[in-house]
Order: sequence, then C-alpha cells, then structure tokens
Amino acid sequence: MAKKIMTGNIAAAWGAKLSKAEVIAAYPITPQTIIVEKLAKFISDGELNAEYLRVESEHSAMAACIAASQTGARTFTATSSQGLALMHELLHWATGARTPIVMANVNRALAPPWNIWADHTDMMSQRDTGWIQIYAESNQEVLDTIIMSYKLCEDKKIHLPAMIGLDAFYLSHTSEIVDIPPQEEVDNFLPPYEALYHLDVENPLSVGSLSMPNQWYSEFRYKIYKSMGEVIPKLNKIEKEFNKQFDRNYSGSLDLYMTEDAEIIFIVAGTVAGTVKQTIDELRAKGIKVGVIRLRIFRPFPYEEFKKALKNSLFVGVLDRSFSFGYEGQIYSELKASLYGSGINPLIKNYIIGIGGRDITIETIKYVFEDCEKCLKKKRVDTNIEWINIKVK
Repeated sequence: MAKKIMTGNIAAAWGAKLSKAEVIAAYPITPQTIIVEKLAKFISDGELNAEYLRVESEHSAMAACIAASQTGARTFTATSSQGLALMHELLHWATGARTPIVMANVNRALAPPWNIWADHTDMMSQRDTGWIQIYAESNQEVLDTIIMSYKLCEDKKIHLPAMIGLDAFYLSHTSEIVDIPPQEEVDNFLPPYEALYHLDVENPLSVGSLSMPNQWYSEFRYKIYKSMGEVIPKLNKIEKEFNKQFDRNYSGSLDLYMTEDAEIIFIVAGTVAGTVKQTIDELRAKGIKVGVIRLRIFRPFPYEEFKKALKNSLFVGVLDRSFSFGYEGQIYSELKASLYGSGINPLIKNYIIGIGGRDITIETIKYVFEDCEKCLKKKRVDTNIEWINIKVK
C-alpha cells in the first residue's frame, strides 16, 4: 500500500477512483468541489476510465446518476448542504428505482444565514429517503467506506444507494496520512457491477411506471424495508472481508470506546468522536467510568446494537450536531424509540452541540460530562434538551 498525505476530499475521490466508478456527475459546491475536481483530473490524465458529466445543478447530477445506474454503470457523485437539499426529490427516486449509487456528502450547515461549516442538518434532513447513511471520522475511513459501500449497495439483496458523510473542513480540508490500497487488491475485493435489470435497446423495459393503489406500490416499499434489514449484517460481513484483504478493521454500525464498564456513555457521530475520546482518556485517568459510542450508520438505525451496547449504562448523553425543529435532535429521538419497551432504561439527555461549525473542545465535553454527572446523582433529567455554548437565553 502507498501512504500519502491527503485531505478528506481527495480521499473521497480516491475511493471512487479505486472503485472504478464509470459515470460521475456532479455540480460544484463549497466545501465539496475538490472531490469532483480531483476526479475530473483523474479522468483527463487517463488514470480513470469514466464518463464525466458537467451538469447545471445537483438535481441534474442525481438524475444523471440514476439514469446511468439504470443502464448498468457504476455511478458516483458528491455534494454538500444546499446541493443535497436540491437533490431531495430525486433521492426518493434513486431509492425507489433501486439504484446502488454511492455519494460523498461534505456535511455542512444549511442557510440562512449562509454558513459553510460543519453540522449534520443536511444529511439528517434526508433520513426518510431510503438512502443508507454512514458518517466517517477520518480521511482513511472516507476512502475505505466508499469502496465498501459499493460492495454493500450492489449486493443483490440490498440494491440501495448510500451517502457517506464527512464533516466540512474537519475532514474535507484537513490533511492526514492515508493508505491507498493497490488497484489489483481493490479489484479482488470489489467485483465489477452487475445490474439485476438494466435499460437495453435490444431488450426494452420501463422503470417507474404508474402503480395504482391496489397494484404493487405498497409491495415495492415493503421490499425496500426488507432490504434495509439486510444492510447491517451484510456490512459486518464486508468489513471482515475488508480487514482480511487490507488489514484495516472497522466496527460495524457502532464504534465502542471504553463502554464495557461505563456508567455514563456519550453518543456522537462524525469527527467530534476524536475530541470526546481524548476527554474520556483524561477522565478515565481519574478513575471515572465514562465511554463513548460513535454512531457510524444512522440509516438503517442500529437499534439492536444499541440495546447490547447500553445494557449496563446508567446515563446516556446524546450529542446531536443537528436539530429537528419542533422536537429534538434526531439521534436522540431515534435512540429513545429504539430502547422503548426493551427493559434498558438509562437516563437520557440531549445536548445540541457544534451547530454551524462551532468548535467542540475538550472543555466543552467536560462541561457536558459534569452535567451528565449532576443528573445521574439526582437520578433525574430536569431539562431533556440543552443547547451548548449558546450566547442567548
């Protein structure tokens, strides 16, 4: 393997290149643009044999990927924030048409006011579109997850699209050492895409025709539901194969850190996990039983895995980097629902944190821990939701 220093955006481009994406359609948007610029250079330099489509919007980019996927091509795109929002209509179509598109999304706040920095509102807003959602912590994980996602999405029992989130600037523009696996090893791991059905002028068929209520529409949706149920077991198997091939181990839907005997457990997604782990190391040095779970997969939500991971916990602090207005943070909502009726009943509190790229420091995490500790001592949560480092009350 070759080691190179690269940003998360370049790692995403390498992931698509090594996966031999055949059609790439994208529209530039800060801070994603570098991904598709790098892929364009790979193609112009003759390093990637792919069709590059310069489209007029993110909506068109997704439409192009859907059409190309339906002809049997392996497709890739990348976007961020408002661009992902513009794709919304066609995200539903990509799922319903069962196209295994892989997309990198640089997680960025939505306007107004304009903000180009990290939070998870863009992807969380797409949680009901039927896309697999994976959140990366490192540039290496970005590259590796794109490769693994193609193998996952193209599995005949799944055939669903996936988006891989990388936090704006924390990953997209930050350089780290990344192992680039040899192309022949990736080819051994990831076979060429073979579509179950594809558009062919010699054997014409229609996709997405009108379905009346008493025909097959409900059954199509039921089959998506069943396929989502296959995702986590299949990903676990793929990660074991990946570890055997490339000697890099991933932990499935949840990344557990110091949770075995933890009384207080944080739940996070994305790059904040590194800061939380460092804070936990400092607290553990003082004999404090605290741990963290990094949520790698938000869709499908790993409810069974959470039940196992939280069975001995006393208090759970959920750190959401997004908010569902009128209710609460999305991870917090889903976690509570997953534990309902399970007999696992830790105290749970929602902390809204890092919105619009606001820094999350060790001091911030220590403040959250102290609040968790106070609630645990009182054996109650007085305020279910707390916005951290807010300048107005």
